[in-house]
Amino acid sequence: MENVTNILEYLENSARRFPDKPAYTDVNDEYTFSQLQQAARSIGTALCGSVEKGSPVAVYMEKSVHQIAAFFGAVYAGAFYSPIDVDLPSLRVKLILDTLQTQTVISDRESVGKLHAMGFTGRIFLFDEIAGTAADDDRLAAIRQKAADTDPLYAIFTSGSTGTPKGVLISHRSVIDFIPVFAETFGFSEKDVFGNQAPFDFDVSVKDIYSVLYCGASLFIIPKLCFSMPKKLIDTLIERHVTVIVWAVSALCIVAGFNAFKYRVPDRLHKILFSGEVMPVKMLNIWRQYLPNAMYVNLYGPTEITCNCMYYIVDREFGNTDKLPLGIPFRNEKILILNEKNEQVKVGEIGEICVAGSCLALGYYRNPERTRKAFVQNPLNDCYPELIYRTGDMAELSASGEYYFAARKDFQIKHMGHRIELEEIETYINAVEGVTRASCLFDTGRNKIVAYYTGEADKLQIIEDLKKDLPKYMIPNIFIPVDMLPISKNGKIDRQKIKLMYEAQG
Repeated sequence: MENVTNILEYLENSARRFPDKPAYTDVNDEYTFSQLQQAARSIGTALCGSVEKGSPVAVYMEKSVHQIAAFFGAVYAGAFYSPIDVDLPSLRVKLILDTLQTQTVISDRESVGKLHAMGFTGRIFLFDEIAGTAADDDRLAAIRQKAADTDPLYAIFTSGSTGTPKGVLISHRSVIDFIPVFAETFGFSEKDVFGNQAPFDFDVSVKDIYSVLYCGASLFIIPKLCFSMPKKLIDTLIERHVTVIVWAVSALCIVAGFNAFKYRVPDRLHKILFSGEVMPVKMLNIWRQYLPNAMYVNLYGPTEITCNCMYYIVDREFGNTDKLPLGIPFRNEKILILNEKNEQVKVGEIGEICVAGSCLALGYYRNPERTRKAFVQNPLNDCYPELIYRTGDMAELSASGEYYFAARKDFQIKHMGHRIELEEIETYINAVEGVTRASCLFDTGRNKIVAYYTGEADKLQIIEDLKKDLPKYMIPNIFIPVDMLPISKNGKIDRQKIKLMYEAQG
């Protein structure tokens, strides 16, 4: 599709090509592409008299196909959407609504009571009341006539160090530039069925939703409960004929760690993409053992650069203590790895990953100060304005010319006089036989490295294995076995909860 300026053109094109094909399905409902377009235009018509161009519409609904229709309805109205998870604590929801300063929320009958209880005083549109509104073609056409590709499309909220969530605002242009490259790089087509894992307020879901829209593929929303029942998850993948998954690393580890493939193998699955954390190679190798012909892709990138900026298609064997490369930039994205002197790193050096290109977010919504700190002028370019996003992630350039994730900029400790990356220790613990997953923290007061882990291995076994690869000062002082590591709603290990668990133990 040439000269696309609005994401709705993807929807309209697929509705023309595949009007009766299932687009998005959950356990209760389904939209074909034409039904989705009709519902979105109805919602857009209902909203357009109440929202201004470029203003936010919060979508506070149970995760379902109707939520996707609400997203596109907000866009038809000339607004942008911001998904809010109904399971979030009310304080966090109120902080998000305060940041958006929106007077417009789309909700459902199951969730609207929570909004009233929070004291929301704006206008609440109930989905089932507005989804059948007669579409006003003239009004919607007039809104589209005034649209530009730099208009905001969505705001996804991420955690902020001050305790106030940050609304990452992404434009139509950023998604339009990224999704075709993403789909074509990995060979997605209208024949694919995506198995959605990510919450809709997490940017991993953007790849699911818009790849389907662009390719005319199909998507099934996998119930959250399946990810605590590995056999049920495998059954779902098989019964729904899923061919592509774009999941958080932790979701893949659940399948591998509980030996779910010994039950059944979802052999239609041929593309497996993962992101969010460092993938333990031991877990990846289990997947590769049972699905040896699938494509495996390590994705990297924060929300602020529209999902991902680098990818590595796994093309060789890796040992359990090896790391996967970050790979190469997606087309039309520029990666800089800058050291403390703002110079490109040399072989063996570690620097901060910085990104430039049309993939960059518009900034943090209603937060100019934080925007100025994160989106800065490229220090290598003093000739014209060129923004880069400083990710806060550190990477190392290897002798082979490949970049490897090192750590978060703020995830480095000093122990026994040595600077240590806790994630490097985790890599080696994860490789120990009998360990399923590990997470480390540093007790500053006691000057001790603490390792939480799941699996059957005991402390002495882990220490003996670590001695083969790590210096003494990198071996944790305290090992705490647990039945399950806490996982955040975005599918990552919840390090803050682990810290709270440790503090509670005294």
